[in-house]
Amino acid sequence: MQTLWMVVASLLFACMGVCVKLAAVTHSAIEVVFYRSFLSLIIMACIIGMRGVAIATPHWRWQISRGLFGFAALFSYFWAITLLPLATAVTLNYTSAIFLAIFLVLAGMRPSVGTFGALLVGLAGVGLLLRPSLHGDQLPAGLIGLASGVLAAMAYFSVRELGARGEPETRTVFYFSLVSSVGAGFWLLFSEIHRVDLYSGLLLLGVAAFATGAQLAMTRAFSGTHTLLAAALAYSTVIFSSLFAAFLWGETHDAWAWLGIALIVVSGLASTHFARHSARPAPDRAPGSRR
Repeated sequence: MQTLWMVVASLLFACMGVCVKLAAVTHSAIEVVFYRSFLSLIIMACIIGMRGVAIATPHWRWQISRGLFGFAALFSYFWAITLLPLATAVTLNYTSAIFLAIFLVLAGMRPSVGTFGALLVGLAGVGLLLRPSLHGDQLPAGLIGLASGVLAAMAYFSVRELGARGEPETRTVFYFSLVSSVGAGFWLLFSEIHRVDLYSGLLLLGVAAFATGAQLAMTRAFSGTHTLLAAALAYSTVIFSSLFAAFLWGETHDAWAWLGIALIVVSGLASTHFARHSARPAPDRAPGSRR
């Protein structure tokens, strides 16, 4: 089920990307981020109300850190997109799986060599598919893109810790949407605001709806036992996005791109294999326990 949840999340993130690409024609990146976060906050508030989940949390420090890291990663990612070719920014952001593996090692886990290898193969596949380019004068922008990967990994690590403490994914996504709404709203004060019509409003609603569903599925996946398996399967977002681009905009792939897709698939299959055959990690701390 952890594998299924991450694949569902990747598909929904790809659908969100389609809506973002269409909405970006009439709205700036920060506007899309704000509407995504604020509409998601409303959706999550309704879901929490219907399920009777309490908003108050005993793990508010982890919730705030997850929200701050997630928003900072999103901020860095969109900033990198404005400074770098899209392929370069996306590839740098997908280094999050590698950094997550490093953080897990620092936290005391011992992922297998095979799992690390599978992650590197997946990242190589993303690179072949997107073929990023980075010139010498783009080094500062490249570091911003790389920072988005580091920050995303820190956010995923917080999601894992919240799951280990028994936090429901609805509450985690709610707090992420809340923190992101506040951050994007403040940023929007210094940006131009464009009028929302029926067409763009539906697109922005689609961004929020797909993002919310993807966040819920991703949070459920990262709350499972095999965190690096979920991280490796996140590469499948690139495959779904490429298929949407080919179908909607007629974008085609050459042999190198198809090789990249094949490597991504192999990465996911290999991660599943090593996750099933590796020794299970030490039991997580009991909910509410302190470091």
